[in-house]
Amino acid sequence: MITAEHLGEGRWRELARQALARLLRSYGSARFDLCEDAVQEALMQAHQQWPAQFPDDPLGWLVATARRRYADRARSDARRRDRETRAALLQAPVTPEAVQRDDSLLVLRLCCHPELPRSGQVALTLRAVAGLSTAQIANAYQLPERTIAQRITRARRRLGELGRPLPPPGHAGESVTAVLDVLYVMFSEAHHTTAGAPVRDADLAVEAMHLARLLRRGVPESTEVTGLLALMLLTEARHPARVGPDGRLISLDEQDRALWNQELISEGIGLVDQAAPGAEPGPYLIQACIAALHAEAPDIAATDWVEILALYRLLEIVTGHRNPTIALNRIVAQAMVDGVDVALAQIDALEADHPGLPRLHAVRAHLLEQVGRPDEAARAYRRAIAATVNLAEQQHLRYRLRRLAGVTVGPVGAASRPPRPR
Repeated sequence: MITAEHLGEGRWRELARQALARLLRSYGSARFDLCEDAVQEALMQAHQQWPAQFPDDPLGWLVATARRRYADRARSDARRRDRETRAALLQAPVTPEAVQRDDSLLVLRLCCHPELPRSGQVALTLRAVAGLSTAQIANAYQLPERTIAQRITRARRRLGELGRPLPPPGHAGESVTAVLDVLYVMFSEAHHTTAGAPVRDADLAVEAMHLARLLRRGVPESTEVTGLLALMLLTEARHPARVGPDGRLISLDEQDRALWNQELISEGIGLVDQAAPGAEPGPYLIQACIAALHAEAPDIAATDWVEILALYRLLEIVTGHRNPTIALNRIVAQAMVDGVDVALAQIDALEADHPGLPRLHAVRAHLLEQVGRPDEAARAYRRAIAATVNLAEQQHLRYRLRRLAGVTVGPVGAASRPPRPR
């Protein structure tokens, strides 16, 4: 029998999202803030009560409790309601059919309402759908926590001001771009948590892939939706080899590729093969193509680095050269094609424009290590450790620093190993 102790973080997120969808169906997007607050209060009550008495229908319990919380809040807040009675607020029934329906996309689309600014869409969705904290969102975007909190507050207020229903799926005014951006940030946070000890939030990764599958079901003609799902699958496939038994991160060139999930790789490559031919290149499809090239190669040496470098250059063009992280990844590929010295010169130029770029010092350290400059590499490793908040990343960098201190590294040329992408 399932108990409260058996519920993983992913299941809690799913229940919260489904409960929020039920309330929004009943009370409308104009009451988004009250609905979200009511669901959060119901979740807190569930954490307190379920260990002692787990309900037969967890979602139904959450919805009913959230409705009562909503009614209490709505009654006491004269500015947000028109003196409706408690009975009227609770009249919308929760049918078994409704409980079984997956309304994840309803909440996702509402948070990404076309009349909200992009910054508000992303922040609100990561908070309400992904369940990320304001601090996590701020870390993911390298912005002050207060800025993210203000974006969420303004987005919630704007939804209340709109007071009209969401456009139907496929409406000309609605774009899936904001939804894709949110899912990408969710998945990136899952595989590179911005704070704390875990190197990966498995439940969040599953949630992001689940939502990407739902989105593709809704807009199967979108090559970017297909590309994002393929990118997620191909990235997830490498995870079993990315972390060692001691919890240490393992670089791509040291991973045991026999541990890669071939089922996910096959599905991901199949999606790329389906979407790529004749498609207008978009950022997620291009990244999926890069991931597919890594997945198809038997080892680092046999990887088609020339094609990967070309794809990164195309990605920079498509994104308007606005994303320095893409430039950093392109430099990693360029080290394999044009040599480490060329890559080092480019990373120096990149740092001049983006001095606070995450991972820049780690990549430079790898490059310096490869060209036989251990003292400079050690300094770069120390700067990378100081700039990294994830404990698993810190452990990996300290391991590399210790290994560097005990190994003599000779000069290498254009065919040397690149800095180790993960």
